[in-house]
Amino acid sequence: MMGLYFEQFTVGMVVEHATTRTVTETDNLLFTTLTMNPQPLHLDEEFAKASMYGQRIVNSVFTLGLVAGIHVGDLTLGTTLGNLGFKDVQFPKPVFIGDTLRVVSEVLGVRESKSRPTAGIVELEHRAINQRDEVVCVLRRAALMQREPAS
Repeated sequence: MMGLYFEQFTVGMVVEHATTRTVTETDNLLFTTLTMNPQPLHLDEEFAKASMYGQRIVNSVFTLGLVAGIHVGDLTLGTTLGNLGFKDVQFPKPVFIGDTLRVVSEVLGVRESKSRPTAGIVELEHRAINQRDEVVCVLRRAALMQREPAS
């Protein structure tokens, strides 16, 4: 599978990605401990029961990484030159162990690169939605994308 070239992106284009992912306890545990985050809201069920959520919440940086990855096969696999940055990241609802996430991407902007004639910049918004149809993450970012090779 190949991602899209710069010329294939159009403002307003929406892609509902077929790949979905159920977040497991192992995902949360490994990611949280690998990143040295001892927050008991992620790791301690008894502590989390007394929180406003009533249960453990998934590490938001794991959620962010998942959202940034699910779209790759459809949009940027093999055609991106790099992530230029995240403009805005929001977590309107928590993600819980056992939630299944899907991602919808929208193209917000497309412009030629001033410094690289073989590339363009695509601004994207990725929205993660759980099985309850709640938006749990919104990520706006810019990607440096390859132009189509000359034929």
